[in-house]
Formats: sequence, structure tokens, C-alpha cells
Amino acid sequence: MKHKQLITSLNKRLAKRKKEELPEISVGDTVRVGVYIQEGNKQRLQPYEGTVISQHKAGVNSTITVRKIFQGVGVERVFGVYSPSLHSIQCLKRAKVRRAKLYYLRDRIGKGTRLVTKLSDRTLQKNTATDSI
Repeated sequence: MKHKQLITSLNKRLAKRKKEELPEISVGDTVRVGVYIQEGNKQRLQPYEGTVISQHKAGVNSTITVRKIFQGVGVERVFGVYSPSLHSIQCLKRAKVRRAKLYYLRDRIGKGTRLVTKLSDRTLQKNTATDSI
């Protein structure tokens, strides 16, 4: 019983520390993640930009898997959404996908990895305003 109480108290404490400025992230989004990198005794911020191919929602233990192509090689990295090593998550583009996990992108190369961009309401408003002129 004490073990369970300890876990719930830890989760409550970490839940208070949750970042309210996190954007709405979904699978298929292109995101830029700012990660703190430790080099010797220095700490610097390194951006990591790629496509979210999977998302694991587990409260404080939530993770996202981001995939990018670097020098012709696919690189995947798993980030804890509420990890202290993350500085920021910025959503650059949203894509229309019909799967919960985009593991099929691992087998595709070149233009086959493109996803259909989802038009937001703001984008639609801009396009209709320019069309009416």
C-alpha cells in the first residue's frame, strides 16, 4: 500500500510541473524539439526536427517518437514529453494521417515519405481572402 501511495504522490508532484505551453501534438505532425545536450561540463540547446511517427500517452510518462532523415539515413528518437531535458516542442506542420502509428514510413524513401498537409482554419481564411480580391 505504501508503494502505491508513493507512486501517486510522485505523479501528483510531477503533474504540477507539467508544461502548459506544450502545443497539441498528434501523429504526422512535423515538430521541432529543443533538447538540452550535455558536452563535458557545458550544456547547450540542440534543435531536432522531424515527423512524429508514434505517440504514447501515459500521463507524466508520455513519449513521442520523432523520425528524420539525416545524410540519407533515417534517425528516430524517443522523447519524454515532460522530461527536464526538453526545452521546447514547436509544431511546424500538421498532416492528415489515417493511422495511429506511422511505422510504414521506415520502409519508404524519397518522395514516398511525404504526408498530405492538413489545412487549418487560419490557412483557409487567408486563402479565401486572397481569392476574393
